[in-house]
Amino acid sequence: MSEINASVLNISAAADPTCPCCNSTRIRIKNYGKKTGGTVGAVAGVAAGTASLVGGAEVGASIGVAGGPLGIALGTLAGAIIGGLIGGATGCSVGVKLGQVVDDRVLDNYECQDCGYGLRRAAAYIDG
Repeated sequence: MSEINASVLNISAAADPTCPCCNSTRIRIKNYGKKTGGTVGAVAGVAAGTASLVGGAEVGASIGVAGGPLGIALGTLAGAIIGGLIGGATGCSVGVKLGQVVDDRVLDNYECQDCGYGLRRAAAYIDG
């Protein structure tokens, strides 16, 4: 039960989200689109970064030439790892932004903790 209570919004005086069915202020944000978009984006970004592995490895190898054979090997490895990390971070960032749009405009991203009613952002926030 404490896990559910931890995800309930703290209601402030400025923004007062209420359930249109039971008028409860215990509203939880689900963010399924954001979580899914971030995961899919990260996987796609790592895949794209891995596809450009050759380019990153070549750059790393050319920088490592000054260090001899060991420098070339380490530079190649570092270039490939950095390429994958940058691709993953970029993909995750784009996926989270896309998922946020899906959460706000398509999914019922908010859920009343008292009656279980699902609602969108427009219905969750009442203009004061």
